[in-house]
Amino acid sequence: MIELHEKFEVDRPRAEVFAYLRDFRSAAEWDHTTRSARKATPGPVDVGSRFDLVCKLPLGTIDIEYTVTHLEPGRALTLQGQSRLFAVTDVIHFSDTATGCHIDYRAHFAFHGPLAALEPAMRNGMARMGRKAVAGMRRALQDDFPPPAAASDTRRADAWLVPGVALFSSAGYRRGRKRWNPVSAWMGDKHALITGASSGLGYATALELARTGAALTLVIRDEAKAQPLVAALRRETGNEHIYVELADLRLMREVDALVQRLTLRDRPIDILVNNAGALFTQWGQTDEGLEQSFALLLLAPYRLTRGLKPLLRQAPAPRVINVVSGGMYSQRLEVGRLQAGSDGYSGAETYARAKRALMVLTEQWAADWAREGIVVNAMHPGWADTPGVAKSLPGFRKLTRRILRSPDQGADTIVWLARATEAGKVSGQLFLDREPRPTHLLARTQESPGERAALREYMEAVF
Repeated sequence: MIELHEKFEVDRPRAEVFAYLRDFRSAAEWDHTTRSARKATPGPVDVGSRFDLVCKLPLGTIDIEYTVTHLEPGRALTLQGQSRLFAVTDVIHFSDTATGCHIDYRAHFAFHGPLAALEPAMRNGMARMGRKAVAGMRRALQDDFPPPAAASDTRRADAWLVPGVALFSSAGYRRGRKRWNPVSAWMGDKHALITGASSGLGYATALELARTGAALTLVIRDEAKAQPLVAALRRETGNEHIYVELADLRLMREVDALVQRLTLRDRPIDILVNNAGALFTQWGQTDEGLEQSFALLLLAPYRLTRGLKPLLRQAPAPRVINVVSGGMYSQRLEVGRLQAGSDGYSGAETYARAKRALMVLTEQWAADWAREGIVVNAMHPGWADTPGVAKSLPGFRKLTRRILRSPDQGADTIVWLARATEAGKVSGQLFLDREPRPTHLLARTQESPGERAALREYMEAVF
């Protein structure tokens, strides 16, 4: 048997350290040998929870199935792993120090069959591997990363246009995740409000933030989905702090009523995710006389964010995340066409124009609210296989289904913008795969300062 033993301290509360490490999916962030890690059992992490890891070998990879065999919240965690070559037991103990937490990590490896005779020769190499893994764990928990910046190859891909657009696929996600920093930020004291949370990107975002312990207010339209939605999230995560607000965000009276209810509740909002959206293939107006795409995709997030600004200001480090679309790259800002007419209506173009305008609002809010400490960023999910895409763009989905991202992959950057410490260091940016991206890929879509000012005036007038 080979035993690895490492220990270190970090200046973070024990509860935060334990919360990060108990979900062993985090191994993919701090252990350099772990290529992927997924939770294989439903429900919150507890004794009996299983995790499937794919780890690198000098030649090839190996699958390891880990099972949590002992768990004392905030104090101890034991996992037993089985693979075709060895069995491993990881034991982690947590204790308080004067300034944070002491972590004691042990790993016991027992190799199978003929490999057992080679353990003495492997001992030094295994010890180096253990030290490197624990150094990665320490780095993750120190959570001290620079502001995000685009890699040079990403900037080149965007400049060449076609390679940049190709990164919208699942291949772009896989490429990006190889260079990501760990995200260990504590969310147990955060309150996030997510619109459009019943399916697709919104549900994936809600699920991941619920796993981190954040309190959630989920805005959905369909009352029949409310109870099943909350029950499913609570069952999977063990997080009881999940609530639903009903509102049809196409209707400004319902947006205003939602703002009023939340204002009366007077709970600070740390994270606002403006995700609700739909691509309408047929032109339509709401009963308030607004073109429905404009109402849902632009005026609703504008009105909601402005209305909730006092609650955002009450939070210590508030963040607004606007979900836009790669389709906006094809459209320029045209204030006079934000409310499309019925003649020659194109749902895809109308959708993209609204998202272009929302991107401009993101930049304006970031500048306007910087002194108040409100961080505002936008993201686009790439090409994600969501119910909305299946319903509104069946032809596109049929052509691209093999390269579409999963909802989890599409939502990853939303979750990162909500959680990551370094994401709070920049504002007014557009992100894809946790990297800042240009807001324009074509010179012809660039708007003038006058057009940006016209958008501000128009939205103020409608508001």
